[in-house]
Amino acid sequence: MRIALKIDVDTDRGTLEGVPRLAGLFERLDVRATFLFSLGPDQTGRAVKRAFRRGFMGKVRRTSVLKHYGLKTLLYGTLLPAPHIARRRGSVMRDIANRGFEVGVHTYNHIKWQDYVARSDEAWTRRELTLARDEFVRVFSRPPVMHGAAGWQVNGYVPELERQLGFQYASDGRGTGPFMPVVKGAVVNVPQMPTTLPTLDELIGRPDLGDVDPVDHLFALTDATPSRDHVYTLHAELEGNLYLDSFERLLRGWRSRGAELIDMAAYASTLALAQLPRCEMVEGTVEGRSGLLAVQGAAL
Repeated sequence: MRIALKIDVDTDRGTLEGVPRLAGLFERLDVRATFLFSLGPDQTGRAVKRAFRRGFMGKVRRTSVLKHYGLKTLLYGTLLPAPHIARRRGSVMRDIANRGFEVGVHTYNHIKWQDYVARSDEAWTRRELTLARDEFVRVFSRPPVMHGAAGWQVNGYVPELERQLGFQYASDGRGTGPFMPVVKGAVVNVPQMPTTLPTLDELIGRPDLGDVDPVDHLFALTDATPSRDHVYTLHAELEGNLYLDSFERLLRGWRSRGAELIDMAAYASTLALAQLPRCEMVEGTVEGRSGLLAVQGAAL
């Protein structure tokens, strides 16, 4: 079993604090992983509008958002100015790359992308992706090859724009395994490697899981399909903070079971593109997460 690890870095605090903690853990355990950075303004405070989304407040209560993100972060973009993450923390990002970790694009403005991309037009989507790509080039002096959409949110323009802007592979949604995206009947040659496992924050406090520890639940899921590869997404603000010990137990448990823990580049290198299923990305729901997400559709 191969488990590719993808870290979504959403905030300024996550970049400054969570990213170095996770990098240190990975180095101690000799694990490879991919860090996907938010590169523009941190407007996390504007997420307050999601309070009206079904299931959002339940997640807030279950996962102690204030403890994970901190009061200052939850005020960015409203009562406090939004810090520009890449211009403030570019040295942190470069350090991660210099330590041998794969780095890629999560988004430019996380809140803006997550809240608006699903209903936006081609021009809006191109502008946001281009801003992210250009900021990545400014920080790393090279173009990005991977994109992982913020909040697992896309629209029908994203796959082709990823191709045009030079991305070689992506992990934009949730699904069961790698596929080639199909948009309006045409295959776009940027393979998708969707997140296949639930995240820790989707599992913590869920009534249907009873007293089962989220890490043990993840072990049960992977133990049930020992020959299947997975993509696991974590967040610098969560696993790089209060969930760090639980995440270390997860990594050690997977390794003791014989899993190979790799980054997304290594996973992408194993894919035979001509043999991948052709699938559309559609809107769907994921247990433990509010709203609609991009999910892998049935093979065409």
